[in-house]
Amino acid sequence: MKTFLFAALLCVSMVGLSLAQPTSFNVSVTGKGQPIILIPGYSCSGEVWNETVAHLKDRYECHVLTLPGYAGVAPIQKPILQTVRDQIIQYIKNHNLKKPILMGHSLGAFMSLWVSSTHPALAGKIICIDGVPFISSMMNPNVKADSLRKSPMYNADMVAQNFVNLPNDTYEANMAKSMLSQVSDTTRARQIAHWSALSDRKTLGYTIVEMSTTDLRNDIASMEAPTLVLGSLYFNSEARTQQILNDQYKQLPHKKIAVAHTKHFIMYDDPAWFYRQIDGFLSESN
Repeated sequence: MKTFLFAALLCVSMVGLSLAQPTSFNVSVTGKGQPIILIPGYSCSGEVWNETVAHLKDRYECHVLTLPGYAGVAPIQKPILQTVRDQIIQYIKNHNLKKPILMGHSLGAFMSLWVSSTHPALAGKIICIDGVPFISSMMNPNVKADSLRKSPMYNADMVAQNFVNLPNDTYEANMAKSMLSQVSDTTRARQIAHWSALSDRKTLGYTIVEMSTTDLRNDIASMEAPTLVLGSLYFNSEARTQQILNDQYKQLPHKKIAVAHTKHFIMYDDPAWFYRQIDGFLSESN
């Protein structure tokens, strides 16, 4: 009997430790209602969603993530994105979130697809904002993830070191100029650049390689959740953007695709259009 009690107590304590284990990403929870997990894009803080959360918080419980190594959050060892994928799944289970909505921008959209294709029954709906299941194939539709992983250009340690070697004194200013190709407002561009400057340089290298060498185009065929895909023009015509998204999401069974006449940060460049799209999608029954 003592042996049984000891084993039972040990089991309970181990479960408690498992549930108490912190995630590598930061989480801020605001609002009440159906849970929605908001995943920012490459190098960004969860603050990129501030206006979106203000729009949603009266109807939804918003779980806003900032990923490890981004915008001042402590980095973790690689593989980073696969670890984050598994931790998001565990976060949903540990917090008993019933059919949460996953909303991601850019790399965050990729992560939403990865979570949902890994665990198809988990999410209620998915919103992908200017992100795709295999970014490398946008320029070369015939490229294979396996061949990229073997290429010296996609050596994660080399790419990470290249980020480390960028001069600190000019990094943020140069990034702010570069960001004007992705967002129209200069203040927004400076803010995004600041988040990048706060990010761990090796993480910037590792995560861009991990995303670029992971092909989810076939995996998303298993997804059960209705998915809204929002794309930007980003130097393309609307027809060309639509074709790229159709090709990228060809295997996704339940999808709606819409194209904004904006740059990459759709929610910043045209918030009214963005809110109309997400509100309409979220109000639809599955």
